[in-house]
Amino acid sequence: MTILPYFDAPTGSLTYLLIDDASRHCAIIDPVLDFDQPSGKVRYTSADALLAEIDQRSLTLDWILETHVHADHLTSAHYLHEKTGAPVGIGEEIKSVRTIFNGIFNIPASEPPIDTFFNQLLQDGETIHVGELEIKVIGTPGHTPACVSYLCENAVFVGDTLFRADYGTARTDFPGGDAGTLYDSINKLLSLPDDTQCYFCHDYPPTADTPFVYVSDLKAQQQDNVQFAHRTRDEFIAFRNRRDAGLAAPRLLYPSIQVNLRAGQLPSPESNGRMYVKLPLVIA
Repeated sequence: MTILPYFDAPTGSLTYLLIDDASRHCAIIDPVLDFDQPSGKVRYTSADALLAEIDQRSLTLDWILETHVHADHLTSAHYLHEKTGAPVGIGEEIKSVRTIFNGIFNIPASEPPIDTFFNQLLQDGETIHVGELEIKVIGTPGHTPACVSYLCENAVFVGDTLFRADYGTARTDFPGGDAGTLYDSINKLLSLPDDTQCYFCHDYPPTADTPFVYVSDLKAQQQDNVQFAHRTRDEFIAFRNRRDAGLAAPRLLYPSIQVNLRAGQLPSPESNGRMYVKLPLVIA
């Protein structure tokens, strides 16, 4: 098994190419769509780099997997699906996330159902395959109701559930998030063997010259995670809720959610031929 990380510096996001060396089959986990918010420009540079790697290594893409509906970057899953035909998978609780945001964005009743955009809604405990590799889907809600982690041999891809140990854990103040549920999900992950390698969805290096960090073992998380380790469930809930109350909304929150609920399929053009995303206004 080979795991290749790809770091998107503008959003601090990590994408992974998971390769079964025996069969030359692979999966992409959490792909990024390049989006410049001030100009509204969308590019496929990061996705094309993944496709070039797959082509250069003569791989077959079996899956495009999302750990959750990201709030800090747009996904290129739809673009990759169109280019390769590989199915897009996400946790089945995406249905409840869609229900929550139907109201927030006033999504019209004519919007196609969620399984129009995602090819497979994955259940907790379900097993899928990449070549000869077996991937177990682990439900890890808390950050969002639809968060899942993907366990393959001694590697687990945790999305936003955990970050590097000196950074902490996911926030839980998004609609449907819950600190107690996140605590339970983290403990579910920590029940795996200590040497299981934990692959994060984000890192935030302090400078452009600082190497990004994308993996640690679960023992380090158990012992050293600055937000989780040595806290009881009640202590973690109090800490997480207090911290989340002071956090700003992610820079790309609203465009990300609207596009990612469609697996990266951009909105339909309006009568003037241009596409739009909504920005809800709040009078403070």
